[in-house]
Amino acid sequence: MRPALLPLLLAASFLPAQAPTKTTKPAPANPSAKAAPAKPTPEAEAARQALLQTLDAVDTGWFGQPYQGITSVDMQGTLGIALSGALVNQKVDTASQGAVKGNNQGGQANLRVKGTYFANGDFKTDLAGDFGTILYTRRGNRGFIYSKEQNAYTTRVDLPPSDAPLTYMAWFRQTLNDIKAVYVDAPTFQATLAGEETLDGHTVQRLVFNAPTKGWDAKKREQSMAQSLGFWKRGKLEVAVDKTTKLPVRLDFRNDEQGVQTRMDFTYGANHRLNSVNINNSSRGFEGPGWLRVGYGGDGRMSNVAGELDSQDKKVSFAMDLTWSKGRTGADIAAIPPAGATKRGREDMETQLLLNLATKIFDLQRAGLNLRAVSISGK
Repeated sequence: MRPALLPLLLAASFLPAQAPTKTTKPAPANPSAKAAPAKPTPEAEAARQALLQTLDAVDTGWFGQPYQGITSVDMQGTLGIALSGALVNQKVDTASQGAVKGNNQGGQANLRVKGTYFANGDFKTDLAGDFGTILYTRRGNRGFIYSKEQNAYTTRVDLPPSDAPLTYMAWFRQTLNDIKAVYVDAPTFQATLAGEETLDGHTVQRLVFNAPTKGWDAKKREQSMAQSLGFWKRGKLEVAVDKTTKLPVRLDFRNDEQGVQTRMDFTYGANHRLNSVNINNSSRGFEGPGWLRVGYGGDGRMSNVAGELDSQDKKVSFAMDLTWSKGRTGADIAAIPPAGATKRGREDMETQLLLNLATKIFDLQRAGLNLRAVSISGK
């Protein structure tokens, strides 16, 4: 498990899971002959190389040297979803054709997060809130997931990646390499150059990457975790890159199948560090503005990250404080399940956890939040 830090926050709104869709082609006349792959055009190669330069600039400016030797981070904060009573009442009024007047005070879900995460994959996370109270920890290949509501635990945990880095300088680089693998190395996206322009005082080169998706299915109420987290692996990405610094100035992303459409404008401070992201969100059911702000300590490392997506009668927000360390060890996160807790199989416990999660999301759906639930299978 990795902490949901800046690269994936950006990819996820506000944009590594599922494989690209494969199409079936007629067999060649000679069964032993293999069709040669399409040769990339010079323009496509230029666009991919430009994006690679941007990822390198992000690695250097946003992360880089301040995280050399940093092996762990403590993260503490909150995540909240709030729906106003007016939205719920409107849904009641519409559904009853005015026969029933709603008197609902709204809906909300809040989650408190406290955890320690090592770059090598060891971690301990305490989650508490409306989705339940969970302790999830792993050191090496051993750990457990404990649910307070079930008073039960399972020792079958996901194994750490075999190529886990030792420091966060390498961790951030590896995360950006995940993006590189999809947009630069893989043939999934068609890459093109879309000309130059002046944007907010910057001379920018526009890069376009397109991998068409299916259309939006309004009847679909749940999907797999892989679909939820991997939505950015298909769609249309447009990046306006500063020709001097190679850093992104504006990013537009849409995935019609997932109902995602968002624009982000980036601002920078000293040493090309990211200061803020201003968001214009047009995703289905959540049209409205948003923002992300990053604070730094005197050491040049991120000390806090906060963000918000806001639309009429709805708001999703988070705020996290970050404390980085070179000297902590796995012994600092040693834990055992509480005495009296029942040991269960992973599938049994995971199903119950997902059921509780889905129930809460269904409640929020009825209250007006356009959010697909995780399927109970979790696949």
